[in-house]
Amino acid sequence: MRARQIFVLAILAAGLAGCVQTQPHLGGDFGYAIRAAAVAQIANPNAVYTGDPAPGSDGSRVALAQERYRTGKVIEPVAAASSISSASSIGMEAK
Repeated sequence: MRARQIFVLAILAAGLAGCVQTQPHLGGDFGYAIRAAAVAQIANPNAVYTGDPAPGSDGSRVALAQERYRTGKVIEPVAAASSISSASSIGMEAK
């Protein structure tokens, strides 16, 4: 009888151990992307860009691009230099 009670308690304890949730290891820069996006929106929420309109806003250009895609004559994009901002450039300190 005693062995049966110990067995039942062991099964219940094993079942409860499956319910334990561990905290995942997050990097020191976790959440920077969201904070950077918030900073950018707060800095200028209604940013107005002068110059050429966005590529998808000119109907004739879009129609030509769709036709090139349909016929397999897609123009490859030109590689552009990119810059990656650090956390300190948006006013955050690394942890």
